Amino acid sequence: MSSRRPRRWLRRLVVTLVVLGILAVAVDRAAAWVAENQLASMAEREAAQYDVQAADTSVDIGGFGFLPQLAREKFSKVTLTMKDPTFDSIPAEDLKVEMIGVHVPRGLLTREPGTAVTIDTTDVRLQLSPAELAKLAARSTGLSGLTMSAVDGKLHAKLSLRGVEADVIVRPQVEKGRIVLAVEELSDAIPSFIRNAVKNQLSRGIALPKLPYGATLEQVTVEGNSITLNATAADLKFAT
Repeated sequence: MSSRRPRRWLRRLVVTLVVLGILAVAVDRAAAWVAENQLASMAEREAAQYDVQAADTSVDIGGFGFLPQLAREKFSKVTLTMKDPTFDSIPAEDLKVEMIGVHVPRGLLTREPGTAVTIDTTDVRLQLSPAELAKLAARSTGLSGLTMSAVDGKLHAKLSLRGVEADVIVRPQVEKGRIVLAVEELSDAIPSFIRNAVKNQLSRGIALPKLPYGATLEQVTVEGNSITLNATAADLKFAT
């Protein structure tokens, strides 16, 4: 009998520890869910200051353990995702914001007035369709018939200039906050004065509206069938 009692005690201890562990995880996730919803609401309100709206906004808090991070008042990483966003009434395909070093007061969970969230580093990734980029380009360059498409990772621009049709492969790049379309391939069959005119007009640069969260454009790439704008925002702050 005496040998069985220690075994029963040990079994009960193990069961108790398992139950407590499950409860701790459940409490941690429940608190994280509340905080994620609160951060999403704060991010939406801040985005509205930059004329950004979305069909849905979600937040994922990364790092190990929500409550330990909240106790330190700092999340290592927070990812914000907006589905079907628009900025300055321009439809976009996707908006993802990665925030590193997110300083969060403990009052976030209780929604205390005056609670403010500050972020050390913010990377903004905005995806546009080539068609929307073409509209912005037409507005800046005066090429009203300009259309764009992404094929095999390259951006094609089609336009008509002085009655001549041209299909041009262009490389988008950033210069002084504008998107410049550098011509990579242009048929030799097109008269030289038309080629020069196309290059000059496309190189004028595309003036963008203010990006989400006041981010500064750093890079433009062609990914699949989309145009990806990579930008960074400084001193981003969310307030209740």
